[in-house]
Amino acid sequence: MARRPRKETAAPAAPVTVTVCRGCCCGVAVKHPDVDHPGQLERLRTGIGTAGKVRAVPCLDACDHSNVVVVSPSAEGRKAGGRPVWLGWVLADDMLDEISDWVQAGGPGIAEPPGTLDLQQFAVSRRVGQGLPA
Repeated sequence: MARRPRKETAAPAAPVTVTVCRGCCCGVAVKHPDVDHPGQLERLRTGIGTAGKVRAVPCLDACDHSNVVVVSPSAEGRKAGGRPVWLGWVLADDMLDEISDWVQAGGPGIAEPPGTLDLQQFAVSRRVGQGLPA
């Protein structure tokens, strides 16, 4: 009996990933009492929909910039030269909406960040950048 050739299934392409710091400084009412932190996560998840994924992590070690959000490119965006973009002081709904719009447009490597997100970008040390959870 001849063997059937195995069907090769391609691994799903990695989507744009939005990592939201929710640790010691970011995402806590002690530091930012006027921000609805759980509401921020929900707003991002709703705004991004199926265009990407949102995950909350305990600490990104960039506390001076809280609330911190990292937008990592999709597989396609990375191939086009996109790299993770670190955004600080993400405290207002309009910033969350701009992040969602950017992810919907393709994110790093595919689309330019909209509006004032350029002003929110900051650089991290190699040590911190390499510590970004997979």
